[in-house]
Amino acid sequence: MENWSVDFSKMLEAMVKEVEQFLTDTAKDISEAVDAFVEASEEIVAQMQTTFEAEIEPRINEFLDPILEAYLGFEIVVEETTQPVVRSIEPFLNEHPACVGCRHYHGQSYGGTMLVCGMHPYGWEGEKCPDWQSTWLE
Repeated sequence: MENWSVDFSKMLEAMVKEVEQFLTDTAKDISEAVDAFVEASEEIVAQMQTTFEAEIEPRINEFLDPILEAYLGFEIVVEETTQPVVRSIEPFLNEHPACVGCRHYHGQSYGGTMLVCGMHPYGWEGEKCPDWQSTWLE
């Protein structure tokens, strides 16, 4: 009977060694496969980046540049076109009636201090500003 338990123990040890060797070999193979995959992925990414920079990016720029130029040009035109209206309405909102429609009106706040215009930084207190010039006439 003792002989049977020793044989069984030896058989289990042999089986454990075989399983351990199998798992070690499998882990090594998987590690090599992952390394090869990462290496191939890096090469593919480098090639895609080179292709993108050389071929695709210039075509995208050719397509987008005119659109961006048109958009920015349109924005400037709208700003220039609405300037007389803005300069006529904003002084009412800022309580500077002498500045309504004046080309010198600025109406922006810097550090909490309002710069009303280039001629009178704090605005004109009277009804008619002596430096008033129309925004509409250029």
